[in-house]
Amino acid sequence: MSETCNHNCSTCGANCSSRTAEQTSFLEPLNPASTVRKVIGIVSGKGGVGKSLVTAMMAVKLNRKGKHTAILDADITGPSIPKAFGLNNDKVNMTPDGLMVPATTATGINIMSANLLLDQDTDPVIWRGPVIAGAVKQFWQEALWEDVDYMFVDMPPGTGDVPLTVFQSLPVNGIIIVTSPQELVSMIVAKAVKMAKKMNVPILGLVENMSYLECPDCGKKIAVFGESHIDEIAKEFDLDVLAKLPIDPRIAAHVDSGTIEYMEEDWMDEAVEKVLEY
Repeated sequence: MSETCNHNCSTCGANCSSRTAEQTSFLEPLNPASTVRKVIGIVSGKGGVGKSLVTAMMAVKLNRKGKHTAILDADITGPSIPKAFGLNNDKVNMTPDGLMVPATTATGINIMSANLLLDQDTDPVIWRGPVIAGAVKQFWQEALWEDVDYMFVDMPPGTGDVPLTVFQSLPVNGIIIVTSPQELVSMIVAKAVKMAKKMNVPILGLVENMSYLECPDCGKKIAVFGESHIDEIAKEFDLDVLAKLPIDPRIAAHVDSGTIEYMEEDWMDEAVEKVLEY
């Protein structure tokens, strides 16, 4: 300990014994009525790559395998999960003890999202970062998550307040990084990988969305956004490629109609097995 120590480790960079002994956990406990066994984050360094789609598909696929799944929609200012599940008119109820009761989809998936708290789903959420981060912690702590096997956290893009809050406040067991084929993505993936490593969060693998378009006549795979770089990126960071999702009109149709639970596909099978093995 330095002779000039003021006992405030937050303002000191010294690696002394006192600092090591006083490391503080920022994990937020669940309320006693809730149980969540595994938390999986769905992340990306940029927007528009399909994190919400991957989140929804993972929850649906694991639900079909008999696991009780839930989605915490941490994209507070751009929530799209309720729309994909047809929860446009559903609202969050409260228990007598003041806990929020997540909405439940047709097949039993629990969902907490900012859009379920708004009068109109088109109302904007105009909040600053700390308030948004606080809302995410409330969704975790003050909602009734009953006997959840796998919770998927749909994160906003980037490495700012909300991803940091999730990594520090929730017991994240692993993350899936979502990408798209453009070469620029290698830099974006690197940011997400490096943040996860700094936060000591395991990376389960990569999912590439909009990877190709399959010709309906001959079956040829067309690289609409250029040749994929996902295998190179995965090799560079020693990660698994868990899925390559096509550009498929069925995906948009199911999301737009709120019937994502009824879409039949096998693209995410390897990703699901990876989560179940972990």
